[in-house]
Amino acid sequence: MDPRSAATETPDPDAVEFVRFCYRRRRVGWPELYDEMCAVAGRSLFRGLDADDLSGLGIGFGLFDMPALAGLTRQVMAEEQALKRPVAVVIQAETEPDIEPVRLTLAPTPA
Repeated sequence: MDPRSAATETPDPDAVEFVRFCYRRRRVGWPELYDEMCAVAGRSLFRGLDADDLSGLGIGFGLFDMPALAGLTRQVMAEEQALKRPVAVVIQAETEPDIEPVRLTLAPTPA
C-alpha cells in the first residue's frame, strides 16, 4: 500500500481483520500495537499468514509503510471504541411487585 494514496484507498478486509485481531489480543495504542502486529506476523498467528503474506494485503512493517499502517490502526481502534456504547440495565425484584425498577446506565471505561 502506497502511503501517499493510503487515505484514498479502501484497505483489504483481511488487512483490517489482521489489525483488529492484534488490537483485541492487546488493547494498546500505537506504537505498542505495532510491536504486537510484528509478533503476530512473526509467529503467523493470524490465519497462518506471515509478514510476506500480509504485505500482499497491504500490511507493511517497513519504515515507509508506517503512515499507512498507523492510519489503518487508528481507523480500527476508533471502530472498536465505538462498539463500547453505554448499556442500560433494569434491576427489578421478582418477589415484591410494589417496588419500582431502578434504571442504571453504565458508561464504558476510558481506554
